[in-house]
Amino acid sequence: MAEREVILSPEGKKAFEAELSHLKLVRRREVAERIKAARAFGDLAENAEYEDAKKEQAFVEARIFKLENILRHAVITQNSSGNSDVVSIGSTVTLKDVNNGKVQQYTIVGSQEADPGRKRISNESPVGRAVLGQKPGTVVTVTVPAGTFQYEIVSIGHC
Repeated sequence: MAEREVILSPEGKKAFEAELSHLKLVRRREVAERIKAARAFGDLAENAEYEDAKKEQAFVEARIFKLENILRHAVITQNSSGNSDVVSIGSTVTLKDVNNGKVQQYTIVGSQEADPGRKRISNESPVGRAVLGQKPGTVVTVTVPAGTFQYEIVSIGHC
């Protein structure tokens, strides 16, 4: 399996490092204690507490593996772009829907940091791909499962 770069902001890298540290130093120990306590209940074949703790252990170890892989392949973006004339990863872009005039603001981030609920969209999303490299005043067409939309790039900011 070919590994690919993972684009992260400096803040995203810190958040993943903090989560990894917490999982390794705290959660592993907590889960090990749960497994130890569950073993004391006796027969492991029909021990729901033991099974649950083992499942949690597998989840924690899988998340640790994933975070280590993300950090191993991380390429850290610099949020202060030298060229603030075009949308880039780390840009906060204000878009106006050409049809209804509704204005929304999004920050373009790498896919691992995407969180649409917090208005952080991936550079790999349809909107992210459409606006990357574009300048204010440009109208982009975005095709998504819900239909085709046109957005005007109103402004670009950088964190």
